[in-house]
Amino acid sequence: MPDKSKIVIWPLYFDAARSREEGRMISRELAIKEPNLDMIITASIKSGFKPEIEREKRHPRTWHRPEAAGRILVAKTGSKSAILKKIAGSLRAKYKKQAAVKRI
Repeated sequence: MPDKSKIVIWPLYFDAARSREEGRMISRELAIKEPNLDMIITASIKSGFKPEIEREKRHPRTWHRPEAAGRILVAKTGSKSAILKKIAGSLRAKYKKQAAVKRI
């Protein structure tokens, strides 16, 4: 269990193909298709965070999917939603082709 001064961030938080109920934590407009751990690491560094990488960890809902392995920990410098939005902005800027364009 990470200490309380850090926030756990899983790639599925940014997956446009998932619903909020399935674990997405940001709006679809900020989400991208099929994010992986390396994308999240790059975006978090670009956003000014120093992530601690834990590649062997698996999200409890997707423990059976090997491609979904990994998480990062970042220092808690504000609310979790603000940190996720900042990282999501970097993700969209870097991976524009994978950005969700489907609007309902």
